[in-house]
Amino acid sequence: MKVVLFCGGLGMRLRDYSEKIPKPMVSIGYRPIIWHLMKYYAHFGHKEFILCLGYRGDIFKKYFLDYNECDSNDFTIFDGGKKLSIINSDIKDWTITFVDTGLHSNIGERLKKVQKYLKDEDIFLANYSDGLTNMDLSRQLAEFTASDAVASFLSVKPNLSYHTVVTGHDNLVHDLRPFKDCDIRINGGFFAFKQQIFDYMREGEELVMQPFYRLIDEKKLSAYTYDGFWAPMDTFKDKQILDQRYEDGNAPWEVWKKE
Repeated sequence: MKVVLFCGGLGMRLRDYSEKIPKPMVSIGYRPIIWHLMKYYAHFGHKEFILCLGYRGDIFKKYFLDYNECDSNDFTIFDGGKKLSIINSDIKDWTITFVDTGLHSNIGERLKKVQKYLKDEDIFLANYSDGLTNMDLSRQLAEFTASDAVASFLSVKPNLSYHTVVTGHDNLVHDLRPFKDCDIRINGGFFAFKQQIFDYMREGEELVMQPFYRLIDEKKLSAYTYDGFWAPMDTFKDKQILDQRYEDGNAPWEVWKKE
C-alpha cells in the first residue's frame, strides 16, 4: 500500500527549536523523524511513499537526493577507503514521490492534490509525520479491511501531564484527576483510507472536519484503539523525550530492530 506523508506544515510549536527546518525533518539520533516513520511503514511491507510538501520542501528533496546510507548502516571499506561496500541498506527498495502541495494548504487539500498518484490504490495509508508508535500496523489494517469503514485512524490516550477539573455552578471542584486516567482519547495521526474517501471530500475542506463528519453520519469512520507506545513530537519537550529514549536504547518505535 502507498503511504501519504503530510509534511508541508510550518510546525509552529517547534519553532523555538528551529525556524528553518520543517518539523518532520527534525532529527532523532542520526535521522529525521520522517525517516523513523518511513522505516516503521517499510517494516510492515509498505515502501511506496508520497511526500506532500509545502514549507521548505527543498529540504526533503535535498536530504533524500544526498542520502548517505553509511550514517545508519554497517559498511566495509577497501583499498585504503577508496572502495566501499554497504552491508545493509535503508532505502534501496523504497519509492518516494515528492509533490508540492502548497505552502498554506490544509491536510484535506494536500490529500486531494496527490489523489492522482493513488488512483490504483483500493486502500492507502497516511500520516501526519509528527508522531511515532510501535503499534502492529497489520492488525489495524486487518480490522479495517474487514469492516465497512471508509477511513480509520489510530485512537490513543494523550501524553499530557494536566489534570481534568469538573466544577459545579458554585465553582467548587467536584472531581480532579490526571488526564491519563480519564476516558478521553485522541486521533494519533496514523490513518488508513479506502479510495472512496475522496467521495466525501469537498474543495478547501480540512480532512478531519467536514469529510469525517459525513463518514460519521453514515457510520463509515472507525478508530483503532491502542494503549501501547505512542508519542508525538509537537514541542521541544517532546523532542527531548524522544531523544533521551533513543540515546538510552529504549526506542519502542524501532520495530524493525526486534527481529
